[in-house]
Amino acid sequence: MVEQLCDGQASTSRLAEHVPLGLPVILQHLQVLEQNGLIHTERIGRERICRIEPQALRLLDQWVTPRRRVWDRRLAGLR
Repeated sequence: MVEQLCDGQASTSRLAEHVPLGLPVILQHLQVLEQNGLIHTERIGRERICRIEPQALRLLDQWVTPRRRVWDRRLAGLR
C-alpha cells in the first residue's frame, strides 16, 4: 500500500483492490501508518483518501540506511 501511495493518493477502497486482505485489516494497517506519520488520510464525502508523507519516508530512510549494513553483516553470519 505504501508503494502504491508513492505513485499518488488513493482511496481506501482502491488500495484494498490490490491487497488480498479484508477491509477491516486494511483499515487497521492504514491507521497504524497514519498514527506513525507515514501517511495522511482525509475524508472527502463518503471516501477516505490517503496520501504518503514524503518527509516521514525520508526520515525513515535516514534511520534504516546506516543500520542496513549491520543487519546485512549479521544475516551473512547466519549463512
